[in-house]
Amino acid sequence: MKSSLPGFMLAGCTLFTLGGCFDSDSGSSRDGGADASTPPNILFIVVDDAGIDQFRAFGYGGAIPAETSSIDAIANAGVRFRNTWSMPTCSPTRATFFEGRYPFRNNVRNAIVSNDLANSQVSPYTLTVPRLLREEAGYVSALIGKMHLTGSDLGPENHPLGDGAMRELGWDYFAGYLDGAPYPIDTTGGGVAPEGTYQCGFVPNTVADGENGADFGVCYLADGEHLIMNDLDSYPTPGRTCVERGGLFDPEATVYSEVRRSELDFTVQNGYYTGEWKINHADGRDETLLAADPRARGYRTVQETDRAIDWITQTRARQPGTPWMLSLGYSALHAPLQPPPAALLPHPDADLSLLGCGTPAANRLAELGIVDPTEAADFAQQRAVAQHMLEAVDHEIGRLLVTTGIAERLDDGTLRYNPDSNTVVVFTSDNGTYMPSVKPPFDPVRAKGSLYQSGVWVPLAVAGPESIVNSPDRDVPHMVNNTDLFSLFREIAGIGEERLPASVQLDARPVMPYLTEPDHQAIRDTNFSELGTNFSADPAPPCVIPGANVCVEIFPQQGVCEDQSGIWYGPGGAAGADGFDSCCAVNDYRVSQGEDPVKLFPHHQSTLRDEHYKLVRISRLDCATDTFVDSEEFYQINESPDPLTLKLDREDQDLLADKTPDQLTATEQTHYAALSTGLTDLLAGDSACPGDGNDDGVVDATDLEQWAYWADPDQGGGLSSWYDVNLDGLTDTADRDLIEANMGQDCRP
Repeated sequence: MKSSLPGFMLAGCTLFTLGGCFDSDSGSSRDGGADASTPPNILFIVVDDAGIDQFRAFGYGGAIPAETSSIDAIANAGVRFRNTWSMPTCSPTRATFFEGRYPFRNNVRNAIVSNDLANSQVSPYTLTVPRLLREEAGYVSALIGKMHLTGSDLGPENHPLGDGAMRELGWDYFAGYLDGAPYPIDTTGGGVAPEGTYQCGFVPNTVADGENGADFGVCYLADGEHLIMNDLDSYPTPGRTCVERGGLFDPEATVYSEVRRSELDFTVQNGYYTGEWKINHADGRDETLLAADPRARGYRTVQETDRAIDWITQTRARQPGTPWMLSLGYSALHAPLQPPPAALLPHPDADLSLLGCGTPAANRLAELGIVDPTEAADFAQQRAVAQHMLEAVDHEIGRLLVTTGIAERLDDGTLRYNPDSNTVVVFTSDNGTYMPSVKPPFDPVRAKGSLYQSGVWVPLAVAGPESIVNSPDRDVPHMVNNTDLFSLFREIAGIGEERLPASVQLDARPVMPYLTEPDHQAIRDTNFSELGTNFSADPAPPCVIPGANVCVEIFPQQGVCEDQSGIWYGPGGAAGADGFDSCCAVNDYRVSQGEDPVKLFPHHQSTLRDEHYKLVRISRLDCATDTFVDSEEFYQINESPDPLTLKLDREDQDLLADKTPDQLTATEQTHYAALSTGLTDLLAGDSACPGDGNDDGVVDATDLEQWAYWADPDQGGGLSSWYDVNLDGLTDTADRDLIEANMGQDCRP
């Protein structure tokens, strides 16, 4: 692939030089209170799979909330948005951050996996935040860590932009992952033991696991060095300490051995302690760091923070006075759950609570009183590890803020935001918490991946200088959608809405008025979320999630299914070598084995709420008739921080469970009717436009020109692209014929 894409047009503007539509010389309309001469920097922090249930700054966090002093400092120095919705999984939400459009408009309908077509991945024709801020306000931008706007294992089969995708979407610098989650945990410890021996990916000590543990050994490092760890005072957890340093641990060895080093496998990925880093340098170079590279080893949260600090520091030095936006996507708390380094944790029992993974260690945690012995041992440990992962993220956010001068650490150890940094800090999450880590009173079986409150209700906090945030340390109760962050970033940069191309149909609403006007009235009167099915080359094999009693066809690999606490029914899984190709076949098999069938994950689900009520629509496949069957649920909800008065959309609270809509109370009927009409009208507001590959609402000669680019064997290769308009995985003459058949259509609203 070439390093940039020539000749593409975005809504009638050249993709990489938007001057045809954005007259940068004429000056932007600045409507957010930002100083027109020095727009603020933007630090956008996204944590993964951490719903509002996790955060004490928003009034939740369970009986023992995580220690999150850095996140609390951001929330207390700014505005806490207590009523923010996301989409239920990562990719749809993250696309909304930078596009400002709902999933039914951009076709990023679920978490992107390697077999999804380019049509369900963020398009290079999209007006993204980094493009807009660069062209209209002179920002430089970076994306570090996870953002999952394209699929993993990218290649010409399903994504023609390959490793350069983030550059082509507008970022000046990218250092992160194109996959959506850390790799599965290496339970062999780098080839030290058989598969399944070390559940945490490192050799535990004997306190954690007397059978498999070790209290001394040799740590082999990827750069050729080694450490002999035979002193318990210096190395009380030598196996874990070794993996934290990027090494592989040879348990109970006493001397270095070149032969032993050659037997260890540094190429195997190991959860949060390795990664496959893709780097798009600002000078056009691309680089890949594989697991055996010392630069790709070490705890992800630390590496993500290190790279963020380096980029901010270098940008200030090389381009002083230039505004910047850094989007930092932390991988945690995404599965697999794996203990972080104890040095990142705030409390004295960290070493004890991170003994190891699996039932023996969990039972030991219960003996020590660290987890509730009445809970299932493995589940209790998952909860403990997830909390520590959040605390590790919080530690590293604090290090980032202090090192870059965005905050200062006071004598008592707390952080204080530094308004002189001229940096707006925006903190949020991509979706609700994943099932095993959900904090009470939230519902773990209606969490990530669902449209219920535990799946879409997320934290959002914004701190910044006085010109942006008026009267800090307050709550905003009004509805905000993660789509609205597109508007927030535009507003912070001082770019007026009138500067956007007329053809861009946005769902983002303003956010800045809530920051500058403490008593501003609600801007949204409804909020929306949805989850659908991506366009795929081949459906993924079935995976059953027992905790949620559901079968999904989302994960293309067995390891990914099992990382989600699932049972794999694909090839080589629970049903044998051939496996099954559908959840319907799984249920037939389960019934034949005397087991109960499980629910099928919805093909599409959507929800709309107002201030007090929430309507949910779900479409599921009926295996008996091979048709989709629609159903509705209706709930009364609120955002009370008091568990006794908090109203969640639990299964037993469905107002339509044993009633028809006309049997609801008069008040309920009024809300139901308005939400039903509103949801129908919203989803009907984006009509299909066959042949419009660049999504500008018009089928014209430009579409034929761009189809030819992707069909060219030397460019797109004729495989999946945004001009595979018939969704067969090929960009070929059949697509050209469809474009020509629809030539001249104008689908703009």
